[in-house]
Amino acid sequence: MSFISKRFKSLPLLAVSLAAGLFFSGCTPTTTGAVKEDITRTEQTKELKEAGLRYRGPEYNIAILEFENKTPARTLGVGEAATDIMRTIVKQAGLEPIVLTYAELDEQQRLIELQRSGAVKTGLKKADEGFDPVDFRIAGSVTSYHEVEESTDILIGKSKKHIARVQVDYSLVDVATGKSLVSDSGMGEYTKITGGLLGLGGKSTADPGLRDGALRDALAKALTSMVEKLNEMPYTGKILEVDRNIVIIRAGTRSRVEPGTILSVYSTGAEFVDPDTGRVIGKREKLIGEVKLLEHQGERISETEVTSGTGFKAGDVVKVKR
Repeated sequence: MSFISKRFKSLPLLAVSLAAGLFFSGCTPTTTGAVKEDITRTEQTKELKEAGLRYRGPEYNIAILEFENKTPARTLGVGEAATDIMRTIVKQAGLEPIVLTYAELDEQQRLIELQRSGAVKTGLKKADEGFDPVDFRIAGSVTSYHEVEESTDILIGKSKKHIARVQVDYSLVDVATGKSLVSDSGMGEYTKITGGLLGLGGKSTADPGLRDGALRDALAKALTSMVEKLNEMPYTGKILEVDRNIVIIRAGTRSRVEPGTILSVYSTGAEFVDPDTGRVIGKREKLIGEVKLLEHQGERISETEVTSGTGFKAGDVVKVKR
C-alpha cells in the first residue's frame, strides 16, 4: 500500500475525532461577561470600583426607592432586579443603602410637613422616628428593555449571540434641600454567546442573567457619576448639644473628619420654599463662629470645643472650614 493511500484511509478517522471534539465542546455554552463577577463589555464596573476606592467623604445613608418598570412590554421583574442591583453596587461603593417604597417615603414626608405646619403636634413621637436617617435618595425607572439574537454558521457548527440592551433613567436627590444633584439616562448592554454542533447546544431559553447583566452595566454607569458628585461635597453636620465650651455634633467616625479639623458654625434662619412645589429647598445661614473637633464618640457623634464665636445652639449647622 502506498504512502498516499494510507494517508487517505486515515482521513475518516480524523474526521470522526474532529467531529466528536466539536460536538462535546460545542454543546457547552460560552459567555462573554460573567454576571457573578459583574464584568461587562464596557468595563463600567471596573470604573465604579476605582471611583468607590477614591471616595473619602462621609458614609452617607442612601435611600433607594423601588425602580419603576416603564418598559413598553412591562418586562417581568425588571424593576425589582434594578432595585436589588443598585442596592448591591451602592454598598460596594462605600455607602449605606436603605431600600424604601414610595408609600414609606410619602408617609414620612407627609407627617413631617404636617408637624411643620402645626396641624399635627410632635408630641412624644417625631416624624423621623422609626426610620433610619437618610442623606440622599436615588430614584429611577427602567424605560426600555429588549433582547436580540444573532446566529452564525461555522462549518458544521452554529453559534448564537444573545444581546440584552436596557435604558434606565435615574436621579440623585439631596433629601435636606430636595435638590437634584444628578439626573440622567443611560444605556446598558450584556452579551452571551452559545455554540453547538449541527444545531445542538445553542438553543435559546429565558435567561435572567442577560437582563441582570445589562442592568448592572447601566446602573454601574449611573452610580459612577453619583459617586463623583458626592466626592465633590464637603461634610455637613449639626450641633446636638452645647455645654459651655464643649459642643457635641453629629459627625462620628462615619463623617471621616479627622480630629483637629476646624469646623465653621452657622445659625439657621427662615426656610426657603419653592413656590411651585411647596418644598423646602434651603435655609438662610449666618456664620457665627468655629469649633475644633476633639474626638469621635462612636459612629455618629463627635465632641468639639469652641475656638471662636458665641450663641451656639442645637440645630446649628457645622461645615469643614474652607
